Amino acid sequence: MSHLRRAYIGLGSNLGEPLLQIGAAWRQLSKLPQTQRVALSQCYQSRPWGDPDQPDYINAVAALDTALPPHELLTELLAIELRQGRERLAGRRNGPRTLDLDLLMYGDEVLHSAGLELPHPRISERPFVLLPLAEIAPGIVIPGIGPISSLLRTDFASLCWPLKHGAVAP
Repeated sequence: MSHLRRAYIGLGSNLGEPLLQIGAAWRQLSKLPQTQRVALSQCYQSRPWGDPDQPDYINAVAALDTALPPHELLTELLAIELRQGRERLAGRRNGPRTLDLDLLMYGDEVLHSAGLELPHPRISERPFVLLPLAEIAPGIVIPGIGPISSLLRTDFASLCWPLKHGAVAP
């Protein structure tokens, strides 16, 4: 493979057996061209973000090494979402979903383009991203934001917690 970059992907689901959805997405990530899976965090449970009238979410973060450019990687992630039944409902940005795959970071790239911002614009606000990301990359520095250790807060444990018996099959 040509030049590989480390990308971090947020995985989330609260419909259609979320653990199975995340496991299926993890297996789909192994099929991406020019890409190798590196790590998957344990699964975390969190209350819905922005729209409380829905089930709790199950979230994880995956690390990939990829030669795909960022927009191409995002296109592949959106295709995985669709294959797993993702429906985007107009007017309901933070609504329930079978699968949500967010490109959180792509190396140390900072990008502001139509349809893609890197790092993810709300990465520093979301315990369900920061806790699993810190688990698999404890020393990571988020470009333009700082070390992940400076973003972790003590109240995160009440907002997002490791899922007991929540392992994803490889």
